[in-house]
Amino acid sequence: MRKLITTLSLLGISSLALAADAVAQTEKQATNWHAIIMFCAFVVMTMGITYWAASRTKSTSDFYTAGGGITGFQNGLAIAGDYMSAATLLGLTAMVYTQGYDGYIYMLCFFAGWPIILFLMAERLRNLGKFTFSDITAYRLDQGKVRTMAAISSLTVVCFYLIAQMVGAGQLIKLLFGLEYNTAIFVVGILMMVYVTFGGMVATTWVQIIKACMLLAGGTLVMFLAMSEFGFSFSTLLEKATAVHKLGDKMMYPGALLKDPVTAISLGLGLMFGTAGLPHILMRFFTVTDAKEARKSVLYASGFVAYFFNVIFLMGLCGILIVGQNPEFFEGGTIGGKLIGGGNMVAMHLAKAVGGNMLLGFLAAVAFATILAVVSGLALAGASAISHDIYARVIMKGQASEATEIRVSKIATICLGFVAIVLGILFEKMNIAFMVGLAFGVAAAANFPVLILSMYWKGLTTKGALWGGYSGLISAVCFVLFSKSVWVDVLGNKAALFPYTQPALFAMPIAFLMAYLMSKSDASARAKQEIEAYEDQYVRAQTGYGAAGASNH
Repeated sequence: MRKLITTLSLLGISSLALAADAVAQTEKQATNWHAIIMFCAFVVMTMGITYWAASRTKSTSDFYTAGGGITGFQNGLAIAGDYMSAATLLGLTAMVYTQGYDGYIYMLCFFAGWPIILFLMAERLRNLGKFTFSDITAYRLDQGKVRTMAAISSLTVVCFYLIAQMVGAGQLIKLLFGLEYNTAIFVVGILMMVYVTFGGMVATTWVQIIKACMLLAGGTLVMFLAMSEFGFSFSTLLEKATAVHKLGDKMMYPGALLKDPVTAISLGLGLMFGTAGLPHILMRFFTVTDAKEARKSVLYASGFVAYFFNVIFLMGLCGILIVGQNPEFFEGGTIGGKLIGGGNMVAMHLAKAVGGNMLLGFLAAVAFATILAVVSGLALAGASAISHDIYARVIMKGQASEATEIRVSKIATICLGFVAIVLGILFEKMNIAFMVGLAFGVAAAANFPVLILSMYWKGLTTKGALWGGYSGLISAVCFVLFSKSVWVDVLGNKAALFPYTQPALFAMPIAFLMAYLMSKSDASARAKQEIEAYEDQYVRAQTGYGAAGASNH
């Protein structure tokens, strides 16, 4: 079991990945009325925002991008809210608690994607795109074929990410709120449908902003109260933590994460470039007024995320002493004859230890609100891929009216909501670390190569983009499917067909290579026109001339 926990921690978001196992090992806690009251207050507040947002959502621009009128600071908070999922709070705190410095290395992998977005992508994304990142990849290429490819890979990423968030929500609420798993899944699904269907991007943005503020405030308060027990001395905390931790002094050295360098590099590449290919993150850059605000929003988001990563690193270290040394906070059940010391709920136990039931209730409500906000962003990204890319651009050839496109988007949101509920129920017992790894792997292999090449390489053609996108998507999925984690552990085969668990190191080069080779070998008249059209695209990318402006209302 311990080996399983270590493996899953290496693979991905440990809190969500271990949720099913944690429930099997833990006793269901009594209903936490503090958490339920605070959660209901959050829902009432966000429903008010949705009602207000609905009156402002009149056009496709309002629905997809909040009319392009969000400021850089607001968007930075919203991006941070989108990125700091419950897995960040619960999973990475638990990882620091069990693995020590490895947890911090993992955070650095997550964070490394932001400079790429800031320096290479933010400005061009805002200048070239309108509603989705497919607008950029298809800017000078065959609209129908490229948009279809981009929409398929986006929906693949969205679905796997949705599974992770939905299962995480169900298990978290089952533990903390005392609700049944299926009930929690339905609550998340229905609320997400309401937020997105009625409020669109305006409501989703403000839900994410409020949730980010709550998460930053709650995490900071827990960290502040915990550090006060050590006189706010990091050296004192470190000295005491290494003295009692099972790893001893090795706790602050790179350990299991770097034992297999190929997997470590592949994981790092997946998290780094996957961030720059996540459709719900990229979509946020179209909500600001201009390219300057897009750059600002990445800068603010980087600051908020970096700060929060350091907060949860300190929370994890404090948890070693405050939670791990106090039998009162051990979860029921044993592993290998030893009590489980906190597990995936370390952050929650720490909140209760330093702030009582009130702080635990607040943090539990924030964790659930976090999942709601992330799921809403994912649903909007998936719905826009269906309505804007496939319906409006491919099926209707750009002839669809705004009202029809919004209606299709709302129908798509409701359908995605029910899909998310069904997937959440079906995958209740499944190990979902692979879903999260696959989401980042697909984003890094299918979305990022085609997106970056379309912005920076003049020679990219439709043929190259299609081969690059599809080969990256298919190879990433196949590598994970054929790895030991799925082929052996889940499907029950004797030996893995692919020796590693992370696909990015292998799938990304395939995508880049196929895009390059197929573009170079394409001598058609259409390809020459696409290469010549790069000059126009370059001017637009640099100046923003012709880019969509913000709405006035």
